[in-house]
Amino acid sequence: MRKTAALILIPVLAAALAGCGQRASLAVKQGERLPPTPYGRGVQPKPMELLSPPTLAIPERSVELRTRSEAREDDPYDLPPPE
Repeated sequence: MRKTAALILIPVLAAALAGCGQRASLAVKQGERLPPTPYGRGVQPKPMELLSPPTLAIPERSVELRTRSEAREDDPYDLPPPE
């Protein structure tokens, strides 16, 4: 029973792993279309443009990290649990 399961499972796992490393460029399948053009934009974006996030989607860190231990300020929302 175990040998049969192993003989079936090994080719399935090998086929699944073989598809993981595909590096082909992305393209629209035959007979399908890209999503509709965004509102206010006159030109349909290309597939690679849709995959690259805009600058606003990846903001830079604007908060300074604490370099030493400091006392916490009082939190008005840190309430005890209801009884």
